[in-house]
Amino acid sequence: MQLKNVYEAVDALAPFRLSKEYCERYGFHDNSGVILDCGGEVRGVLCSLDLSARAVEEAKRAGANVIVTHHPAIFYPVASFTAEEPVLQAAMAGISVISAHLNLDAAQGGIDEELMLGLGGGACEVMHALSEGGYGRVYDVPEETLSAFTARIKARFATERVTVYGDRPVRRVASFCGAGLDESTVAFAKSRGADTVVSSDGKHHLIAALAEAGMNAVLLTHYAAEVYGFVRFAENLKQKIKGAPVSVFVDERLM
Repeated sequence: MQLKNVYEAVDALAPFRLSKEYCERYGFHDNSGVILDCGGEVRGVLCSLDLSARAVEEAKRAGANVIVTHHPAIFYPVASFTAEEPVLQAAMAGISVISAHLNLDAAQGGIDEELMLGLGGGACEVMHALSEGGYGRVYDVPEETLSAFTARIKARFATERVTVYGDRPVRRVASFCGAGLDESTVAFAKSRGADTVVSSDGKHHLIAALAEAGMNAVLLTHYAAEVYGFVRFAENLKQKIKGAPVSVFVDERLM
């Protein structure tokens, strides 16, 4: 098995063309695809949300020479590397890297959709629709108190680090995986009648805007909100890749 075969398996689950489509249609930047190609036969694949020093060490321990990440190992062009950089550590160890970012956020069965499903949603309206899938969702959920909704999130996403603002019962949720809170997503949530917004990395002025509108804000850690769907992606990738073992690394420190 070669690196191109791993790329094709990732592409079958989260088509890389969706990243290009997303950037062109909505004005975003991404760097998904093969980030580092060290050549050679693929001996094993490690899935990790981030390319970190710990992920590189885990790949070595597992005998994997390919790491598949969600967050791009290189996002913007860089001028130099130091020995502490995980990309250089991976290169020195002969570990290739593939990153699936916006395409995996937006794919059907991708991270944004899995966040919605984990929160109890189903039929939804998509904010940034693509030829398939998309990003940002609003949907109805069975009514419950905010405290009960939060307790369910902590259990489902295996995290205690959930920050909550508000006190309204939860009936209609808008969710955005990753650092999804900005002026446009807050406006989308308001315009679609959401009473609760779930995302990560919220800035004060956006949380204040939701509070002014009488809406709940529920913030998971960026990692917990995305690794939930990423683990499911890794499980599906195992079924696509038959020529080498596939494992997943979860950094519990970030949950």
